[in-house]
Amino acid sequence: MASLEVKVPVVGESITEVTIGKWVKKDGDVVKADELLCEIESDKATFELNSEAAGILRIKVKEGETVEIGTLICVIEDAGGATKSTPAAPAAVSGSAPAAAPKATGEVREMKIPVVGESISEVTIGTWSKKTGDFVAFEELLCEIESDKATFELRAEVAGILETVAKQGDVLPIGGLVCKIKVADGAPAAAAPTTTAPQAAESNGNADYAKGHAAPAAAKILAEKGVNPASVAGTGKDGRITKEDAQNAQNKPMTTAPAANASAPALPGSRVDDRQKMTSLRKTISRRLVAVKNETAMLTTFNEVDMKPIMDLRAKYKDSFKEKNGVNLGFMSFFTKAVCQALLDYPAVNAYIDGDEIVYHNYCDVSIAVSAPKGLVVPVIRNAELMSFDQIEKEVVRLALKARDNKLTIDEMTGGTFTITNGGIFGSMLSTPIINAPQSAILGMHNIVERPVAVGGQVVIRPIMYLALSYDHRVIDGRESVGFLVRVKQLLEDPTRLLLGV
Repeated sequence: MASLEVKVPVVGESITEVTIGKWVKKDGDVVKADELLCEIESDKATFELNSEAAGILRIKVKEGETVEIGTLICVIEDAGGATKSTPAAPAAVSGSAPAAAPKATGEVREMKIPVVGESISEVTIGTWSKKTGDFVAFEELLCEIESDKATFELRAEVAGILETVAKQGDVLPIGGLVCKIKVADGAPAAAAPTTTAPQAAESNGNADYAKGHAAPAAAKILAEKGVNPASVAGTGKDGRITKEDAQNAQNKPMTTAPAANASAPALPGSRVDDRQKMTSLRKTISRRLVAVKNETAMLTTFNEVDMKPIMDLRAKYKDSFKEKNGVNLGFMSFFTKAVCQALLDYPAVNAYIDGDEIVYHNYCDVSIAVSAPKGLVVPVIRNAELMSFDQIEKEVVRLALKARDNKLTIDEMTGGTFTITNGGIFGSMLSTPIINAPQSAILGMHNIVERPVAVGGQVVIRPIMYLALSYDHRVIDGRESVGFLVRVKQLLEDPTRLLLGV
């Protein structure tokens, strides 16, 4: 019986191994030509593997296994004439004559910056994965684009020859031209020759090239974290640094000391400076923060909260709360509930300016500042005013875990109406947080410190937290800002009010 061997195709010049993702078809299934078989994953992207012929599928590699380029992953039995084409794939990998070059169609596709969020008007071009003159396959990663909220991937809309227009670091508006693709047929055949040199090097036993070398996605993460690639142990093929290695790497800043001194740490008094280039994401954040300071009438008002009632309540019910709901009872649920109640009482704090109009929200989408590997992000708890304590705590945990793993989507980070930030977890006693535009206010939480206070004519020691409300004076008057903060204080110091809504 004739059969067709299906091997891992070449998916990029720097990719030497992939992981078998989800099998769409099962062993023994009858498949058609060009029908999707499974997904294969690299440290850069996920690719689809389609059947080259019709027949019966026999799976050789299971889901989750990591294999090298060219590895046999399945066989299609009774593939008929398709078996005659099987030698082409191994030949391309081993470095023999490439298949026919792609044929240009004459069409040119312009790739422009897509809409990535309702409040995002410009982005920064990040790392290019391809260069001018390269052949790109359909949906192949071209470059990364960065906003002040997240990093996105720009993929080819068609197969063809790439002509870059924007450079790394360029700032473009939404709809700005990034590159052009001269549409061509025969994409799979053109991709193979790009790996001839690396494959030949590996066949000669040159593993030193890969050892300590970071893949493009990994190199970007290491640069943003300020980690020297030389300090990272690669777990990829021949010691290559993978994206996962970069994400797990500890933050050990790179130094610009001369190469001769690179092996030894700088001595005290040596006056050696570390100079690191700002990431595109950090530069975008800088511009937006300065714009908020310059374009809003920002003012901050303060108050203090006696946290003893909440701390006593948590101590009494935290065990039963966790047993019932499977999540800890933290401070964030109390603050979120108090903020939502105060926003309903003072709607101007939950509003924003849109041209010549003020838009008042009748719901509370609360943004919470979370520390992530790339910096501070602000995922949103939707309709927080309708949520219970356990629902809020579960949502906070879910968003925090996604932020830690860099898996937050743009929808999860846009559209908030009010922001809460907790500098207290880092030990901050007092701060003046900057408004998260286009919102009009932000509440800053701080650390809890035992202080002497007067209660009922006596001096007692109580756990006190300072609160700071920064607000846009164009929308919110002093009476409303102070009233809002006093209302939050009132609800936190008597949490029974949160349950009764009074």
